[in-house]
Amino acid sequence: MSTKKLWGGRFSSEEDPFFSKFNNSLSFDKELLVMDIQGSLAYARALERAGIFTKRERVKVEKGLRSVLKDQQSNPSLIDNSHAEDVHTFVEQALSEKVGPLALKLHTGRSRNDQVATDLRLYLLQKESDIEAKLNRILETLSDLAEKYLGVIVPGYTHLQRAQPVLFSHYLLSYAEMLLRDRQRLRDSKSRADVCPLGAGALSGTVYNIDRKALASDLGFSSVSHNSMDAVSDRDFVLDFIYFASTLLIHLSRLSEDLILFNSGEFSFIQLDDSVASGSSLMPQKKNPDALELVRSKTGRTLGHLVSLMAVLKGLPMTYNKDLQEDKEGLFDTIKTTDNCLQMVQLVLDKMKPDPGKMLESASRGYLNATELADYLVAKKMPFREAHSIVGKIVVRASELGHTLESLPLREYQNFSPLFEKDLYACLKLENIVSKRKEEGGTAPATVRKAIRALRRRIAK
Repeated sequence: MSTKKLWGGRFSSEEDPFFSKFNNSLSFDKELLVMDIQGSLAYARALERAGIFTKRERVKVEKGLRSVLKDQQSNPSLIDNSHAEDVHTFVEQALSEKVGPLALKLHTGRSRNDQVATDLRLYLLQKESDIEAKLNRILETLSDLAEKYLGVIVPGYTHLQRAQPVLFSHYLLSYAEMLLRDRQRLRDSKSRADVCPLGAGALSGTVYNIDRKALASDLGFSSVSHNSMDAVSDRDFVLDFIYFASTLLIHLSRLSEDLILFNSGEFSFIQLDDSVASGSSLMPQKKNPDALELVRSKTGRTLGHLVSLMAVLKGLPMTYNKDLQEDKEGLFDTIKTTDNCLQMVQLVLDKMKPDPGKMLESASRGYLNATELADYLVAKKMPFREAHSIVGKIVVRASELGHTLESLPLREYQNFSPLFEKDLYACLKLENIVSKRKEEGGTAPATVRKAIRALRRRIAK
């Protein structure tokens, strides 16, 4: 295959070999091959509408493009062995071997600037749909687990200290809320990627009557770009996606951290399946949560790609600059990392085994019902700050005597306040404490049951 450049007429000397290697992008933008051919197929039809191609020429070019794609799919090493500068050059050269000068005519009115912007948007829209499907599956799994373990009580934590009892289902739904926000961020990103820049040319638009709206519709875009200069320089849609991915992976990292802790011997709230853990090369007893640790660590990759692309864009003059070549490797890696992490978290959730008994045992220790005891005094007209102080002293006394609040004798309570009566013990039961949180967003079983039903409706939207 010829290695002739698309831009060689102006130059009288050959590229320096090192510059050629430094400049070329085929090693990574080959990922856009399918989209590049898809865009060229649509552009061939647009050129026919504009009178540049006859119907016969357009049909010949279409057959040639499909043949190029078929050849590549049957022999992936074709593009790897090519010396083309980028994926656009590769396609044009491969097409030239099949249809001759018509391949050059296909480039009429089209620049690699609007071509790559179109390819990238098409590629990202497809990947965003794939990622949303995986995100929805995790949301469905969280709702299934919440329903299955409804009624199981677990300690709720602040500062990693046991704080108040909550339903395990309520805990799971807290992550569902995070992921629903992530899904909305993804959808916002998709809406901004769903704009067709093809027809913007290098920067000033096109002189050919290609009917940009028809071209956009042919490619599945909802609208066309409104400004040709912005169209070829805009990479906000890439930033939007990487920001979404970074936020999503921050949330998956937090979930991973929780599950790593909950799986530890100190907590034992859940047991990870052997299939997503590994052993120690030295200590035979170890079962390490490697899957979740990797999810936690890979979040840093997407954060790095986000900052990297922001730094590339911050100083660019209008319009296209070669700096924009740096948008792809970070984006491709972010897509792969996000997809892999979603699959890994899904696998962990599908196979993990919660231990309701351990959760309840832990919730029964650590004086998680202390706030309820203060509320008991408030119900008897004691100011909350005074009640808070008294209950703090009671906790110290119970700890000295080796008692829980439930087992501390009534006389000990009455040493602190005459307002305490026998009915205080009912208010200390974990089931009663949880059941009282009935307001929307609370942890009462009836409220959580409604939240699960609402979550299923929101997932289906």
